[in-house]
Amino acid sequence: MEATDQELMARLASGDDLALNELMTRWRSRIASFLYRMTTCVETAADLAQETFVKLYQTRHRYRPEAKFSTYLFAIANNLARNQARWKLRHPTVSLDQDPEEAARLIEPVDPGQTPDEAAISAERSKAIHQAFRELPAELREAMSLFIYEDMSYAEISSVVGGSPKAAETRIYRARQVLKDRLKPTLRQT
Repeated sequence: MEATDQELMARLASGDDLALNELMTRWRSRIASFLYRMTTCVETAADLAQETFVKLYQTRHRYRPEAKFSTYLFAIANNLARNQARWKLRHPTVSLDQDPEEAARLIEPVDPGQTPDEAAISAERSKAIHQAFRELPAELREAMSLFIYEDMSYAEISSVVGGSPKAAETRIYRARQVLKDRLKPTLRQT
């Protein structure tokens, strides 16, 4: 039987450093995906995902088993993404290497049953959705990301991003409205 996240954290807190490997294997891709949606840079997301697990290790004694592990882990990742965004505002740079279209293709699944025309329309739609999502204000992008991709409840989202469950619900509603308005022309064309 596979150990639960809470059991692995208890083992990690008691000195079993190999428990961190199991947690990383279990959560790395979800954390990296969340951080990519927050930072829109593959390299930054990978670095922050690694740093998330370093912070998890450093705070292993603070975790309380009655708390949901995913909420604890995503709160660490979210705080790192916010810190990185603040740092980036103070130290602006222009990346010559990042190709947003290439990064978008990395996370979009391809349907082999589509005709070339359908694939082109689907790719355009995906690109527009991805761009609109990237342009959401950070607090709306955080809440939507956790709601859609991590299937978190309003209470869990509020634990990660701060605020009340009603505030999380409001952020998701506002994000949906912004996306609906921005994507109306795109969705009408297809």
